[in-house]
Amino acid sequence: MIEEDSVSLHDAPTRQMNMIEAINDALDIMMARDPDVVTFGEDVGYFGGVFRATAGLQKKYGRNRVFDTPINECGIIGAAVGMAAYGLRPVPEIQFADYIYPGMDQLVSEAARLRYRSAAEFIAPITVRSPFGGGIFGGQTHSQSPEALFTHVSGLKTVIPASPYDAKGLLIAAIEDNDPVIFFEPKRIYNGPFDGYYDRPSKTWKGHPLGMVPEGYYSIPLGKARIVQEGSALTVVTYGTMVHVAEAVLAEKGVDAEIIDLRTLVPLDLATVEKSVEKTGRCLVIHEATRTSGFGGELVTLVQERCFYHLEAPVERVTGFDTPYPHSLEWAYFPGPVRIGEAVDRLLKD
Repeated sequence: MIEEDSVSLHDAPTRQMNMIEAINDALDIMMARDPDVVTFGEDVGYFGGVFRATAGLQKKYGRNRVFDTPINECGIIGAAVGMAAYGLRPVPEIQFADYIYPGMDQLVSEAARLRYRSAAEFIAPITVRSPFGGGIFGGQTHSQSPEALFTHVSGLKTVIPASPYDAKGLLIAAIEDNDPVIFFEPKRIYNGPFDGYYDRPSKTWKGHPLGMVPEGYYSIPLGKARIVQEGSALTVVTYGTMVHVAEAVLAEKGVDAEIIDLRTLVPLDLATVEKSVEKTGRCLVIHEATRTSGFGGELVTLVQERCFYHLEAPVERVTGFDTPYPHSLEWAYFPGPVRIGEAVDRLLKD
């Protein structure tokens, strides 16, 4: 297996991709390598998915390996559990994360427990792909960020890429993993990084270093965070779309911050977070999901437990609000530059 940061990976030819193309490439590579990999969901076959992440795969691999399903998330996940128990590696797509809830029983009671309850006689190598998050005026039914619900379930892994480069490498690793993985794709950054300034022109991945994706097979290990930039003034811990928002805000404020993209919430690279906070003495946690019982609460607790004597200020959180995701007030809900900037100012005031 070629892993990230290996000499052979850095020497591999690269190609400009957006995140959708990188996901499609990962699926293509894994389906070519392993005949047990199948993908299915609502409109993923002939239509290629609502975001075209599976475009062309049915024509290449046939209707037995890439197929459409009824609008029934319970059935989609239930079928994936059965397939996995029989030796396949299913990659079901839930068209929007907002509609993953009907499949929760299958994910929590079946997929996450299958290895444990069968004493490892059966495994559940399922990768559930789903677009999530806001920033596209999708309203309350197309903008949710439910990642914390899955991090609470023993036996599930939760992965959230923040770039085309990571999306391809992490998806390959997820498909190869013998345990069920929830693979959330931040749809706001499918076509380009987002700096949080909704009134500015959109950007694409063209010219961005993480939009240059190595051709062929490579894997990024689950549970390994990425240090976006090194710094000494404070540590920013985040993931998904908010990686780019945080990077833009801190650059405009001229703050020497160390930004950590977690990449995977479970397994969590706590060692990288701990080492950074011990160096900076200050920590800011950012996520788009609602605040109460969000994954940020777990991160704040872990930092407080592990780094208490190194902290120079209380750990700050910037998150979504405890409301349904509003349509007309989307940018008031979104944890954007103003709220992030205020939190940074509070952390650095002493």
